[in-house]
Amino acid sequence: MPFTLHLRSRLPSAIRSLILQKKPNIRNISSMAGELRPASLVVLPRSLAPAFERFCQANTGPLPLLGQSEPEKWMLPPQGAISETRMGHPQFWKYEFGACTGSLASLEQYSEQLKDMVAFFLGCSFSLEEALEKAGLPRRDPAGHSQAGAYKTTVPCVTHAGFCCPLVVTMRPIPKDKLEGLVRACCSLGGEQGQPVHIGDPELLGIKELSKPAYGDAMVCPPGEVPVFWPSPLTSLGAVSSCETPLAFASIPGCTVMTDLKDAKAPPGCLTPERIPEVHHISQDPLHYSIASVSASQKIRELESIIGIDPGNRGIGHLLCKDELLKASLSLSHARSVLITTGFPTHFNHEPPEETDGPPGAIALVAFLQALEKEVAIIVDQRAWNLHQKIVEDAVEQGVLKTQIPILTYQGGSVEAAQAFLCKDGDPQTPRFDHLVAIERAGRAADGNYYNARKMNIKHLVDPIDDLFLAAKKIPGISSTGVGDGGNELGMGKVKEAVRRHIRHGDVIACDVEADFAVIAGVSNWGGYALACALYILYSCAVHSQYLRKAVGPSRAPGDQAWTQALPSVIKEEKMLGILVQHKVRSGVSGIVGMEVDGLPFHNTHAEMIQKLVDVTTAQV
Repeated sequence: MPFTLHLRSRLPSAIRSLILQKKPNIRNISSMAGELRPASLVVLPRSLAPAFERFCQANTGPLPLLGQSEPEKWMLPPQGAISETRMGHPQFWKYEFGACTGSLASLEQYSEQLKDMVAFFLGCSFSLEEALEKAGLPRRDPAGHSQAGAYKTTVPCVTHAGFCCPLVVTMRPIPKDKLEGLVRACCSLGGEQGQPVHIGDPELLGIKELSKPAYGDAMVCPPGEVPVFWPSPLTSLGAVSSCETPLAFASIPGCTVMTDLKDAKAPPGCLTPERIPEVHHISQDPLHYSIASVSASQKIRELESIIGIDPGNRGIGHLLCKDELLKASLSLSHARSVLITTGFPTHFNHEPPEETDGPPGAIALVAFLQALEKEVAIIVDQRAWNLHQKIVEDAVEQGVLKTQIPILTYQGGSVEAAQAFLCKDGDPQTPRFDHLVAIERAGRAADGNYYNARKMNIKHLVDPIDDLFLAAKKIPGISSTGVGDGGNELGMGKVKEAVRRHIRHGDVIACDVEADFAVIAGVSNWGGYALACALYILYSCAVHSQYLRKAVGPSRAPGDQAWTQALPSVIKEEKMLGILVQHKVRSGVSGIVGMEVDGLPFHNTHAEMIQKLVDVTTAQV
């Protein structure tokens, strides 16, 4: 389908001489036309055109393909037919066998070779300056003369048929209090192309120095401002180099052509709750923000409200902190490797002395992390290693878990021992785990002892896994979550003052070791179920999914079958309780070997809770 390219009179002559004609034959990928948009060009041999088109389609964030020319049906007008004062300025880079061998003001001398080549038009229409203005922020360069810096990352684009390259991003520093306003303005004006791919520490993208961009001018990030990164079409330059074709051309950064070719994304200004982003601070060291849609965030807040009921009348309502479940699940979604701990001994005259609250919630979270293809391990007291090994083996046999996972122990000894456990070769620059999770795990009190709810010291039954959470606080890149229902669980140090004031025996039993996120639940298992459900919501959220993928690679459809099957269910938790009963694990309050958790019957309380969480999670918005 032919489309006419409209060129502004001030465009450099080289670009005009390349494609100016009355009816250039351009194939529009989306069959949509509209207002003028800038595009950059990549010119490749006809033989590589199908592969490059599929490469762009697999990496639409940095490479939004608007259209492409038909071979042998576009031509160069005579150089003398165009009057241009900037004649002779370089506008193209020439590539030979993957190396950039020079810059050109015109491609006229290659007119014969161009007959067997295809020109690709990559969209670069998103205007950050317009978004800054809409968010009430000043332009960094009011005159508009400089080209914002662009940086090569260590994030790989999805490869295809010889095309492979890292993602390239642009960056602007933004005041913290303006982040959400800017992100919403960007998404409103630029749709998916305007959504940032990272907010925070550049090193999380593999960028060592902001003062050394790969292209353009360096940007300084002043104190009190946060670096925000967007995908850049300059990613295409790495792709051209990677294919090592004998001859190729690409626009020099900053040189664009105005075209009416348009992508198939929704028009700006029509954001729905499923597309409106919320910005959340999830880590200070390294600095990291995450985003999710308004609708996904609201659903996770509903889960937090559901598990916050207090069936034991312990006073946990005083411990609740808003959005802890949301921030914990956002942090977990970015994690590569997760270490989970559980185990709260309560029955001193029985073997084992464990209670039923904790392991089922931990296994439910493990199951969903496995579905997300994350590395996961469980760490427990050495005296309970055999029990948990059998629990995991039975969970695999019963179909609750997909595969076996490592069961670890830790005996402590020193700060150095904790760091050596958490990091490869003890190096804090290479942590083995990104996130630690404690679900109903006995937590150390201020006096160094461990107490149950009845104020009985159980230190002799508990290994110092708390030391790992304390060490993680000093290792950049490791976050932590504690799930508890009484304030004496590992991680509840974050709410210890509320525990001391409002929980029975709180002045003695309150855990003194805090986690980054404290998820409070009426029964700790519910917190494990809610974390799994929250991850399902986030991975089904288009806004968060694109942010996780850094806008490269294909998205997985909401309600992915593997994720749905990995959600907690009444049947799976019945199986888990059956496994615990088989191994004589007892309810935490009554000590009965049966279908109870914290003294509450499974079918009248816990089954209803699981079903309610899953119903909210999978409900269509």
